[in-house]
Amino acid sequence: MRTSKWLITAVLSLAGVGAWGCNPDAFEPSTVRTFNQVQRLGNPLVSEVFLAKRSHPVHGSTGPAQDNALISAELKAFVANVAGRNATVQNTLAAVLLPDELIIQTDKDQATAGWLSWALANGWGGRRLTDDVVDAGLDAIFGPLLDPNNTSPGLESDHVDANDVPFLATFPYLAAPHLP
Repeated sequence: MRTSKWLITAVLSLAGVGAWGCNPDAFEPSTVRTFNQVQRLGNPLVSEVFLAKRSHPVHGSTGPAQDNALISAELKAFVANVAGRNATVQNTLAAVLLPDELIIQTDKDQATAGWLSWALANGWGGRRLTDDVVDAGLDAIFGPLLDPNNTSPGLESDHVDANDVPFLATFPYLAAPHLP
């Protein structure tokens, strides 16, 4: 009786191994991933300044590969019609900001870090907490950064030159948010 129980167990085990052998992917992790992209905000300047509110759902639900086809014309129209800038500035901003993704080149000197600097000043991209990204964006859109002969004086700065609360010395580095 003991032999037959052992034999039945062995046969069933071999049958199971044989079944696994027929389908080698049966126990492999699946590489198919499903997700629902809710929002994308690589560079806030792109969606929050250049795009009309009605365009936010399209921008937020598509990937960077579609940016040139879907939002380049709207970005250039803002630069032309709102900022009054010429085609050179329009095309340069579109080339620098699209696709809307953050690029960091870690082989560059960290002292060259700065928002927009990766494209305009051979920097490494990303940004430091101390970077005044609003002024950099306003300068690129309205100021002399891209064309000193085609500017909108007075609009190239928000005139806020420092945080009202210092950064923390340790992670997460940002000060606590202001609460109402």
